[in-house]
Amino acid sequence: MSGDTVAVHCGRFGDLLLQALGGALPGVHLAATGSTEAATGADVLVTLVDDAPALAAALTPGIRWVHILGAGADGFPFELLGDRALTCSRGAGGPAIAEFVLAAMLAFEKQLPQSWITGPVDRWNTAQLGGLEGRTLGIIGLGAIGTEVARRALAFSMEVIGVRRRPGPAPVDGVALCPDLPTLLGRSDHVVVAAPATPATRHLLDGAAFAAVKPGVHLVNVARGSLVDQDALIRALDDGRVAMASLDVVDPEPLPDGHPLYGHRSVRLSPHISWSSPRTAVRTITCFTENLARFRDGRQLLGTVDKEAGY
Repeated sequence: MSGDTVAVHCGRFGDLLLQALGGALPGVHLAATGSTEAATGADVLVTLVDDAPALAAALTPGIRWVHILGAGADGFPFELLGDRALTCSRGAGGPAIAEFVLAAMLAFEKQLPQSWITGPVDRWNTAQLGGLEGRTLGIIGLGAIGTEVARRALAFSMEVIGVRRRPGPAPVDGVALCPDLPTLLGRSDHVVVAAPATPATRHLLDGAAFAAVKPGVHLVNVARGSLVDQDALIRALDDGRVAMASLDVVDPEPLPDGHPLYGHRSVRLSPHISWSSPRTAVRTITCFTENLARFRDGRQLLGTVDKEAGY
């Protein structure tokens, strides 16, 4: 009977995802998508967004609600969703990603790791290091991640400004909203990209945007690679308008061998790991377990995805 089973699209994590969900939901019957149990007995689908064809097959007629184990919905086959509810684990990785952003900014200002030494140097007790105090941080996207970044940056006595798609006050006291992206780019010493990936945000940072940046800016992208025109970024790095780009996300992922971002003197590249922390997985699954209880009780779900906006 529909309603007794939760279908799980395991993706690249396979049985590990089933085991993790099983530990968090001891009284719930879980079935991997593709099985007869999932196809005939499930009205809930919990999934990753890493295999669109398999995900489309998992959207059987009995499914009434889909939860994405992640903060982004880009890549989800919205055209197949119909009137089903769609939610995600929005905000679960926010604290870890925000810490990663602060680490990247500190590394830029304190010239790490190049400040470390392994032997005698010509000058001791001499350096020209920067700092976060008094610097201006521009945050593109003030959702769950951008908000967490803002809170931590304010604790470092940074001036924090931001732009957001939806109208309304800043989500954190002390954050000033900019009227538009060029204004933010022209004022910021560090720019953090934390907006969702949608058709409207593709190549949001293009040649015109990089022409508007404050010279010597440090760019940090922890959103999606599609928000940055990487060819335009490389040109801005080569001519010095952008001093450094710390990129945890790129387009495509992974980058092909020989891509110019690999080994670029002004690029720090990490393999989409800013979300990683001991508690991120717990928070991600907790978002789903809380919503499952709400779904069964007929209460409003958390982390609802706007199907029209794409996030």
